[in-house]
Amino acid sequence: MHRRGIPAHVRADNGPEFIARAIRTWLARADVGTLYVAPGAPWENGCAESFHARLRDEFLNAESFADLRGASRLLKSVMDRTLP
Repeated sequence: MHRRGIPAHVRADNGPEFIARAIRTWLARADVGTLYVAPGAPWENGCAESFHARLRDEFLNAESFADLRGASRLLKSVMDRTLP
């Protein structure tokens, strides 16, 4: 949000991370709306579905991590090299 601005909304797939009260509270405080994908309709969010599949296949399943901090550091270095 600091780098690219506050979005008008976040699209979510009704997963537990977007049902969590803390996430909903944080989004509300930031004045960010939510748009939910209909259950059983992943094509409504194809771009994110594709990203998550590739992240899992090409990064998470291909690396070993000692801890969350190490995974976060490695992911940040990969993203810094690939994003404009």
